[in-house]
Amino acid sequence: MVDEDQYCIDILTQVAAVNSAMHAVSLGLLEHHLQHCVVDAAHEAGTTGSTEAISAKVKEATQAISRLLR
Repeated sequence: MVDEDQYCIDILTQVAAVNSAMHAVSLGLLEHHLQHCVVDAAHEAGTTGSTEAISAKVKEATQAISRLLR
């Protein structure tokens, strides 16, 4: 759009739409991580008695959320 000399506001609107779509994808990936990776770690902890895997997966999720909020 820039190369085609489109109106600046139209370009900004498209950039906002792309950012919104990427945010939605990020939230979906985070939800998947929580539903699968964290839950799997909890099941593993139930079997092994070790909660280290849960803590690691929750820490990963927390770091990902932090990156999304920047």
